[in-house]
This record gives sequence, structure tokens and C-alpha cells, in this order.
Amino acid sequence: MANNKTIKIKQIGSPIRRPESQRKILVGLGLDKMHKVVERQDTPEVRGAIAKIPHLVAILD
Repeated sequence: MANNKTIKIKQIGSPIRRPESQRKILVGLGLDKMHKVVERQDTPEVRGAIAKIPHLVAILD
């Protein structure tokens, strides 16, 4: 049973003056510039990464 659901993630915060671990999470999600939107599979790993940086990203409908 494949999970074909995806979520759109938008970077809304700057990684400047943020810990290195938070910057690496952004890069891991494929985000590198402000207001960039990426579409990722809706997996627990992606949800966990988003949960660690809710002040830097937003989930779009």
C-alpha cells in the first residue's frame, strides 16, 4: 500500500542566525531560499523534520 500523498512546504523564515542543525534540516527538505515551495511525500520523516523547524516553514494546502 503506497502512500501517494504529498505536501507542499514553503520556507518562510531565514536560516541566518539559526543553529547549524536547523539549516541542515532546511537543506534536507530541499529549501534554500526564502519563499521557495517544494513538494514532498507525506511521510513521518518529513513531518518530523517540519516539526523541528515550524518557525521557518509553512505547510500549504
